[in-house]
Amino acid sequence: MKKSLAEIANWLGGDVSLENNPLVTGVSINTRTLQPGDLFIPFRGENVNGHRFVQDAFDKGAVASLWLKDEPNPPKDVPLLIVDSGEKALQQMAVAYRAELEATFIGITGSNGKTSTKDLVAGILSPYFRVKKTEGNFNNELGLPLTILSLEEDTEFAVLEMGMSSFGEIEFLSKLAKPMYAVITNIGEAHMQDLGSREGIAKAKFEIIAGLQAKGKLFYDGDEPLLRPFIENTPSLLSKSFGVDEANDLRIAEVAFTEQGSKFRTEGLLSEEMSIPILGEHQVKNTLAALLIAKEVGLTAEQMRDALKEIVLTDMRMQVMEAKNGAIFINDAYNAAPTSMKAAISFVEQSTIKSEKWLVLGDMLELGENEKQYHEEMSTYISDKVFTGVCLFGPRMEWLYKKLVDQFSVEQLIWVEHEYAEIISFLHKKINEASIVLVKGSRGMQLERIIEPFQK
Repeated sequence: MKKSLAEIANWLGGDVSLENNPLVTGVSINTRTLQPGDLFIPFRGENVNGHRFVQDAFDKGAVASLWLKDEPNPPKDVPLLIVDSGEKALQQMAVAYRAELEATFIGITGSNGKTSTKDLVAGILSPYFRVKKTEGNFNNELGLPLTILSLEEDTEFAVLEMGMSSFGEIEFLSKLAKPMYAVITNIGEAHMQDLGSREGIAKAKFEIIAGLQAKGKLFYDGDEPLLRPFIENTPSLLSKSFGVDEANDLRIAEVAFTEQGSKFRTEGLLSEEMSIPILGEHQVKNTLAALLIAKEVGLTAEQMRDALKEIVLTDMRMQVMEAKNGAIFINDAYNAAPTSMKAAISFVEQSTIKSEKWLVLGDMLELGENEKQYHEEMSTYISDKVFTGVCLFGPRMEWLYKKLVDQFSVEQLIWVEHEYAEIISFLHKKINEASIVLVKGSRGMQLERIIEPFQK
């Protein structure tokens, strides 16, 4: 974004407090990451008042700042825009800038796989177009506007992740972004405590069509029966499904795994052999969404194939890491819910990369009143005939431990409530060059700490 302060003031319906009219080249809500040329937006919460940092923002190169109308003692002799709400002003700016952009917007939501699918879609398009994607977890009512305002005027594709925790949030983000293409990766159990049921989660995710452009199209997980009623009840919606089931418009026909990644064959709208440097059938399934969008914008199968070979996912998404002793860690520790946990366990079960298969599993959070049941159910996917050993971390994983304790010996199974060191010590004695180790848990468990001592 490159806009004069007067243009931004016009977006907000206000006046500049000084006569000078600096060029604004970015927007920041955090002085620690603020760049010279930014407009600073101070937020006021229960514990922190961002107005205290306005002078610091100017010292670091901010060219202007917002200031809340009811906040006393505004600084003098610096460019300020007076507003009623910092959050609403940020969103209003994003709406105005979005209206000026000619880029094709792509919105991605889902219980699991949003970030991986965002990376896959951006990665398949990037060799051929000017592409910008959501960075980090900037996927909410503040992060998405910041992402839009960071777009350069010549951006051709904006790939935006859309997160939520309650009803109405995805609708708001979709109406703000106005995507031409939307993706629902799957329906899991994350945020069950806020949305009540998987049916409620499906309803909340389907809100992504609220801002879809008139000729826009939805690509969705066709293996998920909870989405079908929404599709059937929206006959005017243009949509394509992807998944494993033969009824899908694009489906996985075959998949195989190596230390280099996943090779797969598709059928349906594309009948091709492809490969990605990423492990897991669920990641192959996420790739189908990227293939559908690539086909929609006119890429050839060869262009898709070449782009996918160079894909890099955000860290801690089925990330392959070789240990000092030759063992392979699969770092999938960014987040976890029953659906994604099952998928990751299933991958290790099917894998032929290493002969000894280990699981390091941490608590799954935000599952609501059925969290005990969800943790216990994981036992049906874990057999001592397949897995060499299992390490469980966190208070909730005691429920799974009690389900597995009669199946695995004390040499194979450990549960630790709080101390990473106990699991690290246990693994040091057990794993070797014949071992593959899946590490997966909710973000709050920070299970990547278990991998760190083993890294080269």
